[in-house]
Amino acid sequence: MEQDLKLKLEQLHQRVDSLKEQIGTEEATKNAFVMPFIQILGYDIFNPTEVIPEFICDIGTKKGEKVDYVIKKDDEPILIIECKHWREKADAHNSQLHRYYHVSKARFGVLTNGHIYNFYADLEKPNIMDEKPFFTLDLNNLKESNLKILEKFTKNGYNLESILDSAEGLKYIKAIKTEFEKELAEPSDEFVKMLVSKFFDKPIIASRLAVFKDYTKRAIATYINESINSRLKNALSINDTIPSKDSDNLEQIDGNSGVNEKQDKINTTEEEMEGFQIVKAILREILPASRIAFRDTQSYFGILLDNNNRKPICRLHFNSSTIRYIELFNNGKDNGDKKQIETVDNIYNYKTELLATINNYEK
Repeated sequence: MEQDLKLKLEQLHQRVDSLKEQIGTEEATKNAFVMPFIQILGYDIFNPTEVIPEFICDIGTKKGEKVDYVIKKDDEPILIIECKHWREKADAHNSQLHRYYHVSKARFGVLTNGHIYNFYADLEKPNIMDEKPFFTLDLNNLKESNLKILEKFTKNGYNLESILDSAEGLKYIKAIKTEFEKELAEPSDEFVKMLVSKFFDKPIIASRLAVFKDYTKRAIATYINESINSRLKNALSINDTIPSKDSDNLEQIDGNSGVNEKQDKINTTEEEMEGFQIVKAILREILPASRIAFRDTQSYFGILLDNNNRKPICRLHFNSSTIRYIELFNNGKDNGDKKQIETVDNIYNYKTELLATINNYEK
């Protein structure tokens, strides 16, 4: 389903790029871009009981106000969609969607310009749409993690509780990521003071703060460069095997023979890197992040302690498009135990085993 969804969205993206300069009105944007998107989600755009265009929403004393589309499932509204011209920003008119949301029974609202889709909910106050979206889909940048979320909004995959369970996390992770990126680009006084206070116990006067701000910028740049270099070295490492009883996981490299061929076949996916970040987040309770490394192979994505292939923490088997496994080593490095998982987030379910693995190595 996910690959099919991605293919159809990529085709829509090509359509948007090829036609957009010829689209001069908001109505044309809806017909050419938004309706095909709704259809990709599996809803029948020709069934007026399922996809209702120009749905009337009476707002207080204003009668006859219309929302562009209301999508129903089992005769209940689940999604309202407000469209703008493709040249307009998809976050420029959320006040109008906000009013529609308030009088609608739908739990989710979408504001779109045909290539960016912002999804809103009422996570902060019941029946009042949040100011910021919890999820954004950009046809110009289709990520696997976003496709998994969008799949929950399809006709066959729609699950209200599942979406609400993950919506809050998506909303605040996005907000934290945005703030963190701002701090990396231009550290604020508060951020610099927080860092410096951990090792500098004297008053930080204005002139001293300016010096520390410069030091912080240089430290961030150095860390990023070192992190990139470390990943490149890992990716180019020819010693990318981890001992295992499973013969199908063994990858032997004889000297330099076939190294380039094997490396060319290794494709580190966004999903694997997301899994790596989750494992790091779990283990940060007892380890510094610098001690957790990864090595990708053709058969699996290995996560190691101290970049030592004799200290496997776990392996992610995500190469299959349908079945995913996490391989655990809490019972010893020679006793890998595969567990099937539905999504990357399921890695959190094995926190106890991951911590136990580290404790075994640290004894």
